[in-house]
Formats: sequence, C-alpha cells, structure tokens
Amino acid sequence: MSQPSSFFKNDAEPSSLRSRADTAPDSGTGPSPLTERFLAAFPARKIAWRTSQLREAGFGDRHVKFLVATGVLLRMRQGAYLRASYWSGLSAAGRERTVIFMHSYGTNSTSAAGYVYSHTSAARIHGLHLWQADTLIHVTQAKKPSSAGSDAHTRIHTGTLPSSDITMVGQTHVTTLERTVVDCCLTMPYKRALILTDHALRLGASLDILQEAADQLGKHRGVRNLRRVLANADALSESPGETLTRDLLRELNVEAPTLQHWIHTRAGNYRADFAWVQKRVVLEFDGKGKYFDYRPTDEAVFLERKRESALLEAGWVVIRIQWKDLFDEAYFKAKVLAALNR
Repeated sequence: MSQPSSFFKNDAEPSSLRSRADTAPDSGTGPSPLTERFLAAFPARKIAWRTSQLREAGFGDRHVKFLVATGVLLRMRQGAYLRASYWSGLSAAGRERTVIFMHSYGTNSTSAAGYVYSHTSAARIHGLHLWQADTLIHVTQAKKPSSAGSDAHTRIHTGTLPSSDITMVGQTHVTTLERTVVDCCLTMPYKRALILTDHALRLGASLDILQEAADQLGKHRGVRNLRRVLANADALSESPGETLTRDLLRELNVEAPTLQHWIHTRAGNYRADFAWVQKRVVLEFDGKGKYFDYRPTDEAVFLERKRESALLEAGWVVIRIQWKDLFDEAYFKAKVLAALNR
C-alpha cells in the first residue's frame, strides 16, 4: 500500500529559503508573496509538516495561520499540518487513513517506543473494509501515555503487545492483520466484524492463527463474537455486500450457494457472486454505491447488461440484490426462494 509511506518518504527538507527572515503575512488578491514563498520552499511531493519544520524554514506562527486561512495548509492536529491540495484529492477512506497518519506524524510516534495503532485504526491502515465503524484513533501501548497524542478523538488501549502482533506499514507501527481482526471482533458487532474478517482473510490473514488466538482467550469479553465470526468467515466474498448477502442466506436457512462460480456463455466466461449450479440460478449484489466510494460508469452499466443477457441466454436465472433488500428479510427470502423453486 502506497498511502502510508508517502507521509514519510516525502518528508523532504525545505530548500535554501530556510533562513529567510520571519516577516508579517501578506495580503491582497491572487497568490500572495507568502504563499509563493511557501510553495517555492518545499518540493511538491512534500505533504506534511510539523510546526518545528515550518519554523525552521522561516514560517512563523502568523505565517502558518495565514496559510491555513487561505487554504494552502490544513491544521490536522496540534503541531501537524497537511498540504490542502493533497487532502482535497482523497476519497473518504483515504481521509480516514490520513487522519491516523497525521496523528502519528504529529506525535512523533513512528519510533519503536511510540504508539502501536490498533483496532479500527489498524484496520484502516491495512486497508480493510469497514462498515459503520467509529472514526476514533485507536492506539495500544503498555502503560498510560502522557497527554501528548491523547485527546477526545483518541482511544488509548493499555496492554502489552508481543512483537509477533506488531508489524510496520510504511514507518507506522500497527497490529498485524490477525491481531487487528481479533481486536475488532472482540469490540465490534457481529456483521461489521464479519465484513472486516472476510477481507482480512482475502488479504492473507491466517485462519489458523486466528483460531489459536480465540482458543487462548478463554472467557474473555467478546470472544463468543470472535468465534462466531471465525466460524462463518469466508475469503471468497469480495465485497461487504457479498459478505452480508452470504450471511443472510445462512441465517434464513436458504440452501448454500457456490461462491465466485465461473459460467461459460457465448459472450465469454463470467463469474457469478453466488450460484446454485444445479438449479442454474445466480445471485448478484448490486448495492456498492450507497455505502462505499463507488459509482458505476456508463461502460460498466453496459457491460453488466451484456453479462446478464448472456447468462439468461445460457439458461440461467439472474437475481439482483441491492443494499435495501438486505434489510428486508421477508422480501429477500421470498425473492431468492421464488427463483430456486421455479
């Protein structure tokens, strides 16, 4: 993942303008002399600054305040600033990750003695799917920290993490995929945890390690939820919607389908999200757009219609499910059973 490392690889030194005198902020229309000086002082690839770095480059508190007010910089937290143009180009998920990296950047927590990002923060750094998750910054360390890095938006978890539960993403210490799954399953509702776990398994998390961790937790709070998630997790579900659809079919005692089944048609080979092969019924989940950063292009819509036409011509029945259908169990079950029992 390139996102994490950009904060540290691009932390370049300012140019020779470092020694310029600290003068009063500029005013007027168009790019101000102060803004031009700032842009000239740093390479475009540099995206984050600490207050100390800005001061060393000749930008005092009044200058920084001006650069924030004019939309050149964003103050992400005390003592940490981000290039505003970088922020504006991020997706919602990218912004959530950036907030975590700026916490790390601003608190100098990239050293071995710093925080280990955990729970949903580690999940975001690993790029795991999250649904309706909190946006707090979660960190774990052996003892309660000083006030640095701790605020209303930060949740401190006290505990000793073995080195085997810690990894590096870029220059940020985070819990491993497996430890992240365990922490989240112990603290999140079942369906949200299942979405995250499916994705972690697809990214290479070891089910054996997860099962071993669950076995060692005894009667720990949340362990029943963890074991339930592990019993029902499946790496073949490729999106949150597919995870929820698969689990709803299980809850409604509908015959289990084959996941990611390839079907040959005259127009090519297509992979169905769910297929009841003997009954020649496929189910496709179409509800990405409502909850995630995705909108189908005109070309994608055209290709989807072409795909459905080819499946129908090959003798398959196609069921399409949207997000709203997952929360109307009676309608969902009736729709699926009508196709299966035709």
